[in-house]
Amino acid sequence: MIFGRSERGKPPVEPVTLKILVAGGFGVGKTTCVGAVSEIKPLRTEEVLTEAGRPVDDTRGVENKHTTTVAMDFGRITLREDLVLYLFGTPGQDRFWFLWDELSTGALGAIVLADTRRLEDCFAAVDYFERRSIPFVIGVNCFDDAVRYPAEDIRQALDLDTGTPVVLCDARERESVKDVLVAVVRHAMAYAAEQRQSITT
Repeated sequence: MIFGRSERGKPPVEPVTLKILVAGGFGVGKTTCVGAVSEIKPLRTEEVLTEAGRPVDDTRGVENKHTTTVAMDFGRITLREDLVLYLFGTPGQDRFWFLWDELSTGALGAIVLADTRRLEDCFAAVDYFERRSIPFVIGVNCFDDAVRYPAEDIRQALDLDTGTPVVLCDARERESVKDVLVAVVRHAMAYAAEQRQSITT
């Protein structure tokens, strides 16, 4: 199937498009995650870290990071012929959080990327989505030099609801990121079904 055209007389399929956010702390791998899975060249709004930003950008644990997202990352992936995801990576620093409200409008759900070496950095993102009732999954980005913890230990450390999925992943690997995206879509669909049921009962 080619978008806008049919093959062998088949009617064209109009894909459902869904918006997914990729959030988390500074340097957790959001830009890498979007770039690993996007089927188009990702739109990136990265700028070089400067001396002026040192007082406000905490680079402990990510000393080798030299750039930062100042608006968003954008990518696209087709999961099925009839299902396309648009990915929006959020900026990680506090001073850019005013953009989150715009980016989250119309979002089906979100990935909150976590780094077990700096787990506290994802607390703000978890709180943001919980307060706004946006379904999310935790994607634990398994850095090479990070200790691996069981998903249940991470759930307890983040004080998550039992229904919130925790998925171990490698933000550099396409198939690994796809697994997290599938988990987001499934979780968001289940959440929407629960909401509809609670309204009708």
